[in-house]
Amino acid sequence: MAINLITGGAGFVGVNLAKQLLAAGEKVIAVDDLSRGRMEYLTQFSKNPAFTFIQLDCADADAFQAGVAALHAADSITDVWHMAANSDIPAGVADPGIDLQRTFMTTFATLLVMRNLSIPVIHFASSSAVYGDLADLAISEVSGPVEPISNYGAMKLASEAQIRAAVESYLQRANVFRFPNVVGVPATHGVILDLIRKARATPSGFDVLGDGTQQKIYLHVDDLLSAMLFIRKHAPGRYNVFNIGPSDAGITVREIAETVARQVAPGSEIRFGSGNKGWVGDVPRFRYATEKLSSLGWSPNMGSHAAIAKAAEQIARQEETS
Repeated sequence: MAINLITGGAGFVGVNLAKQLLAAGEKVIAVDDLSRGRMEYLTQFSKNPAFTFIQLDCADADAFQAGVAALHAADSITDVWHMAANSDIPAGVADPGIDLQRTFMTTFATLLVMRNLSIPVIHFASSSAVYGDLADLAISEVSGPVEPISNYGAMKLASEAQIRAAVESYLQRANVFRFPNVVGVPATHGVILDLIRKARATPSGFDVLGDGTQQKIYLHVDDLLSAMLFIRKHAPGRYNVFNIGPSDAGITVREIAETVARQVAPGSEIRFGSGNKGWVGDVPRFRYATEKLSSLGWSPNMGSHAAIAKAAEQIARQEETS
């Protein structure tokens, strides 16, 4: 039986991953500093003896190791799913130390703990942000040069490099997942949540960052988890890097805003800003080449438009009850 350690285990992807692993009969140890994750997301696991939660800062290697060492000694951790990171790109632009600490140092400390405790396998949540702005190019895993334009992307790329070096010296295996924009619940941030809250606050009309022409691919979290677990089972090498996403050209911010308006504020005015970037470090257009993963036999159930439609409905329900 796999014993899984999830960093960022109280966050959006971490909670959904824990649910999937537990349903498959595996054990889960979730760690989170609760800076963005929430305890309320974990209450669904409170009576499950296969689930353990520890509140700690994953960037503090000593505290991290002290927190999990006894559990590892009792029942060896087989897989680390490293999901902990700063997910607020504009915040990282305003203060680069945020991404250094929460995105790179969490990776560095996680790898140090893995080395010290001889934990063999890491699965890492990387990002399309490592590529930078390649405009309309269908980005593959070997596209380059990789030139991230946000501190978030830079620290994700640095984390990938650190993981690759660790495979050379002590890890048995590493899978690097380059996420696109991932949507679903529980939503803690992102364009859909932001627009739903704006539309609810002023149903007569709401503002959108940028001119609405930004066009990106979106993946529902259900498909993301399906891909991650598929890669764990089927990826062939000791070090694997995969783009995860649909093969379509994406959806525009204008279309997302219109979807939100139909969902929560029909007839509201949508007011767009200027320029094709929502914030410093925003990549206005990107799409993935996903042949590497599809050649292994995986494809998503939803394209970008379907993922946005499902997530908008889910997040609207979430906000009604929050």
